[in-house]
Amino acid sequence: MKLYHSPASPFVRKVVVLLHELGKADDVELATVTTTALASDASLMAANPLARLPALERPEGVTLYDSRVITAFLDDLFKGGMYPTDGRRWETLTLEATGDGIMDSAVSMVYETRLREPEQVSEAWIEAQWGKVERGLDALNTRWMSHLSGPVGAGHISVACALGYLDFRHEGRDWRQGRAALAEWFAGFSERPSMAATAP
Repeated sequence: MKLYHSPASPFVRKVVVLLHELGKADDVELATVTTTALASDASLMAANPLARLPALERPEGVTLYDSRVITAFLDDLFKGGMYPTDGRRWETLTLEATGDGIMDSAVSMVYETRLREPEQVSEAWIEAQWGKVERGLDALNTRWMSHLSGPVGAGHISVACALGYLDFRHEGRDWRQGRAALAEWFAGFSERPSMAATAP
């Protein structure tokens, strides 16, 4: 299998962290591509008509895309148990969606300044996206700490990669302020070998 990859993408990192957690990092080839929303890589477009990362090319079957589809497939393939089949399943999926949503808004902020001419940049858009990030962080810090303190699953990985991306691209925003519980959890989770091996 081949994973279309960029080390700066938090969505790609999420997939690679999962592979490390499952002990299967060597089972998937990383094909690094350079691509943006305005200049898509040709090989990525051939694999994924949306030209978005990540995409997982399989020897049999269609290429999979969207990180949640890929992580669910890999977890099922390798019997990882990162998506519980009991009542915790919906909490896991919602926690994963929260992490992914934070990533999405944080990436949108970067695109706004990198892909537009300076006079076209909308500060209102940037702040609206950051508002979504902050609401997600507040929810994690108040409602989700008991879940984050439990067995590691796909939701944990998504949240950790989202927080890592905030440090990578939005360090000046200081997401930790007023969120001591979440900051402490992330400090511990960041020590996992899977996180160290995939740091952007």
